[in-house]
Amino acid sequence: MEGVSRVRLFDGPLDLSWRHCATTSDFFADLFALPFQSSRNDYREVRHSIGYLVNELIENAVKFRAPGEIVIEASMDSEFFKLKVLNDVDGEDVSEFQRLLADITVGDPKDLLIQRIEANAANPDMAGSGLGLLTLMSDYGARMAWIFSTADESDRICLETYASIPISQTHN
Repeated sequence: MEGVSRVRLFDGPLDLSWRHCATTSDFFADLFALPFQSSRNDYREVRHSIGYLVNELIENAVKFRAPGEIVIEASMDSEFFKLKVLNDVDGEDVSEFQRLLADITVGDPKDLLIQRIEANAANPDMAGSGLGLLTLMSDYGARMAWIFSTADESDRICLETYASIPISQTHN
């Protein structure tokens, strides 16, 4: 695949943590915002949007993954920044995540975001709120897709998360 940058986060003695999410998202944001450095505002806006998207999806992968690596692939054309995150998920976590996706993908993301914020305010212990994904769809115009398939181990599911955000709108 031409024009795709790929990073693998390996599970090891230090374990994958939030620190890896921020460092990796900063790397992708810096790399893909370079073409916009002639305009300070464009650069900052594109860097922020890419960084937020990458960080949110890697955090979800770290939070919900089964032990093993996480693969991040990114590319950009004149209109979109595209991201793919691959990780394995324990079979027991998949149905809960699929229920969340069913809830947050059936309606206007802006309305759903407000409903989720209100629900979280009423119940701060609410797990798996979907606020990050809804924010991406509502505020950043992210288009999202998920593919669940059987992994090598019987109790695991391979999760592929796809996202794209408009770049051309960001710097108009």
